[in-house]
Amino acid sequence: MADSLLLWDIDGTLVYMDRAGERSLLIAIRDLYQRDLGLHLPVDLKGRTDTSICRDLLIWLGVPVTPAEEARFRSAYLALLPTTLPMVRPFVHPGIRAVLDAVHAHPEIHQALLTGNLREGARLKLSHLDLWRYFEFGAFADDSHIRDELGPFALRRAQEKLGIDFPPERVFIIGDTPHDVACGKAIGAKTIAVATGSFSVEQLAALNPTHVFKDFSETQALLKVIL
Repeated sequence: MADSLLLWDIDGTLVYMDRAGERSLLIAIRDLYQRDLGLHLPVDLKGRTDTSICRDLLIWLGVPVTPAEEARFRSAYLALLPTTLPMVRPFVHPGIRAVLDAVHAHPEIHQALLTGNLREGARLKLSHLDLWRYFEFGAFADDSHIRDELGPFALRRAQEKLGIDFPPERVFIIGDTPHDVACGKAIGAKTIAVATGSFSVEQLAALNPTHVFKDFSETQALLKVIL
């Protein structure tokens, strides 16, 4: 069997983080810019990169968007995550641990991350739920603020880490939003959409991904698609 590469999204796909990231951003905005935005951010978060979210928030706040200010905002956010995570109730979505274990047992299937999280944010979130150990590498918001540009970064790291040039038909982008499906299509990969986030099976199916799942509680169903 030819080697396959699974590229996993995090929030809404692997885990539910109980708004830990949003809470950290709200506190960072209060601490840095003395603005209390209440319980929710004024920009869309679903499927977007942390870098683009931070940039949009600075624009909304009327703060000049400079590389130094963006870096300061991101650093404040990351510094707050370790404090925020113990205050919320995140969980791993149904079937995920079993799927990750099953994939890990297949030497021909490799798994990595393709996420809108900053790398350090991804590490903090997944380490909190004991999932970080499953992933050798990934593509993150540090690489680009544009989600559709992350695929090539993941493929280059796969070649560096594994010595394999994966053809598009052996690459699977797995996520819960339209952005994940679009990101996979941007590199000609297969796309697996899962309705464990904010979008229903019907909404995801309308985007014509390769496969759609309600969740990953049936391990063999997902393995059958990959194998």
